[in-house]
Amino acid sequence: MKLKLSFWQIINMNVGFFGIQYSFGLQQSAVNPIYDFLHASPDQIPILNLAGPLTGLLIQPIIGAMSDKTWHPKWGRRKPYFFIGAIVCSIALFLFPFSSSLWMAAGLLWILDVGNNTAMEPYRAFIADTLDEDQQPIGFQAQSFFTGFGQFLAYISIGIFPLIIVGYTGELPNWMYASFFIGAVLSITSIWWSMKKTPEVPPTKEEIEIIKANPLNIFSPFVDIYKAVLEMPMVMWQLFLVYLFQWYALMCYWQNNSKSIALSVWNTTPSNKIEYGEAVRWNGLVGAFGFIVTFSIAFYLAKLAKKHSAKMVHFVCLLLGAISFLCFPMIQNQYLFFVIIIGYGIAWASMMGIPYLMVVSNIPKERYGVYMGIINMMIVIPMIIQNLSFGFILKHFLNNDPRLAITFAGVLLVIGAVCTLFIKTKKVELSE
Repeated sequence: MKLKLSFWQIINMNVGFFGIQYSFGLQQSAVNPIYDFLHASPDQIPILNLAGPLTGLLIQPIIGAMSDKTWHPKWGRRKPYFFIGAIVCSIALFLFPFSSSLWMAAGLLWILDVGNNTAMEPYRAFIADTLDEDQQPIGFQAQSFFTGFGQFLAYISIGIFPLIIVGYTGELPNWMYASFFIGAVLSITSIWWSMKKTPEVPPTKEEIEIIKANPLNIFSPFVDIYKAVLEMPMVMWQLFLVYLFQWYALMCYWQNNSKSIALSVWNTTPSNKIEYGEAVRWNGLVGAFGFIVTFSIAFYLAKLAKKHSAKMVHFVCLLLGAISFLCFPMIQNQYLFFVIIIGYGIAWASMMGIPYLMVVSNIPKERYGVYMGIINMMIVIPMIIQNLSFGFILKHFLNNDPRLAITFAGVLLVIGAVCTLFIKTKKVELSE
């Protein structure tokens, strides 16, 4: 039987998402500048980011399928997976700023993403397992809230620490160490908090019989994923079309935002470490403000999804994100970025929660894990395509100009928004 939780109990069960998303915030805000400090060329950046989407493609659906077939009276169903993932994340975050070469940094990014992806989808399935249908919108938007809050702190550390922690160790500035060390602590402690505060709902007798009849083995996750894709509801295929444009666009933005600010405001490139470092710091402050918008609006979007449908909410939010991206390269006054980033903050709040409302009522509860993993496959496949293709596009069609890369991302978000209108969804019901 699913639980009826208070608002603060739902918050407690999602605190672990905060640590996971602080880690993702560092990947967005600090990893690409680390590559720049280690002398990567602009067209190398996409392929160096291949770790994230490729590990997501391999790890999340497999872990999701495994967690569907797991139950232990003491350790639970989903908790073992996101606890192990958090430990791996903490170790990788601690080691990351010690990177002395591009390939060391890229290798640690692979390990970090294995940990993040091991934790991510069992956590989303944990929400679907625990909450009944009328509380699921609040549950998923609580994850959106902590996504914004965790990434806000990651970005603000990038914006503030350079002012108080100066100097370099090797090729990297010392403030990088502080940001990553904090992430290492938050990753494990936030997961521990949620595990302590929220019990897992035991599977029903029928679900336990299914688990016993189809026990976990080395082949079962792959069989489950194959069957789930064949039986995937149409709404997920429609969402995949949106995701193709949405997530390709976001990768273009994350890889180029600091360099775009450096060119448009300071007329400089990563070869000038001092001025480029200031652009990275400013991007941290701007990104942090964008995530203030994200966690401020997250719960309101759940109410809007009830009133106007999840599809229409996501359509409008993607358009606002597209406007942010299209205006971003044209800004020369560094303070105007705080206005422009509002649209991105709203779009990110929707991306982190609203699409799950479109699909959760269309998938069987005993397969939440594998289907949440497949949704992540739909996220990372566009990222892999971007990592493999965008270096060529950037070099040969966009003149290695990061400002044009972000304009390109804005156009893709417009296309993604239009594709959202073709999704056929049920209207979300939300308890008051």
